[in-house]
Amino acid sequence: MKTKEELAAEQATYWNGTGGQMWLGAYDRIQRGIQGFGEVTLDAANARPGERVLEIGCGTGGTTAALARAVGAGGHVLGVDISETLIEAARAQGLANARFEVGDATIFRFEAQSFDLVFSRFGVMFFGDPVAAFTNMRHALKPGGRLVFICWRTPAENPWAGVPMRAAQPFLPPMERPGPEEPGQYSFGDRARVERILTQAGFTGLSIEPVDQMLNQGRDIPAVMKNIGDFGPLARAFKNVEPEQIAKAKDAIAEALKPYATPDGVKLAGACWLVRAQSA
Repeated sequence: MKTKEELAAEQATYWNGTGGQMWLGAYDRIQRGIQGFGEVTLDAANARPGERVLEIGCGTGGTTAALARAVGAGGHVLGVDISETLIEAARAQGLANARFEVGDATIFRFEAQSFDLVFSRFGVMFFGDPVAAFTNMRHALKPGGRLVFICWRTPAENPWAGVPMRAAQPFLPPMERPGPEEPGQYSFGDRARVERILTQAGFTGLSIEPVDQMLNQGRDIPAVMKNIGDFGPLARAFKNVEPEQIAKAKDAIAEALKPYATPDGVKLAGACWLVRAQSA
């Protein structure tokens, strides 16, 4: 079993290497898919003029820019991400009332009790030691400060990812799945685990609500297939197999997606938790 330090090191290596590069390469597709979830989270966060906001896993800073607009010239946003690659892209925006830092929120030295809001859109599922990370975030919040984030529920509840994966698997080597306490895209899918982590980190007033939306993966199946495997588990799986295996996997994916093709795009269900809590 890997230590918390080993898990954290793996995440840092991935997001500062192939993970960050693949995210940038797939940026438009990813943003199109998760835009609705981001809007729900921003609405729930309700950042107000003059507030100081900490964004965890800010990536390229799209939601940071929205938060910066909400808090206005009298407020400020700090975006933190473990990936230098993504932070460079975020800094290129030149936001006047925001700054971006590379760092692991588990050990980052935030100014104590200095933020009104901690916000994250799909950025909190990758900590090697999530209790330590959320404890550190809580210390950064003012008394009564707000925590708002969104995370994926279980793989079984997310056909947008599961349908392509199941179709491709017969043609690919077995894929290693993270353990229930290891970081990963669906590591917060278990509601009880989320409650346990936040309670142990000292948060109160927990609210965990399901959010379900349809994710548009592309205008039609050929458009989806053009970019399939450019990010995520399929991208990692395709790296180590022969071209004919990839071709067979892609044919199977295209066939599996046919029931989800609509005049408005290829749409599959996505399922998340919208999580809110307070610092005591």
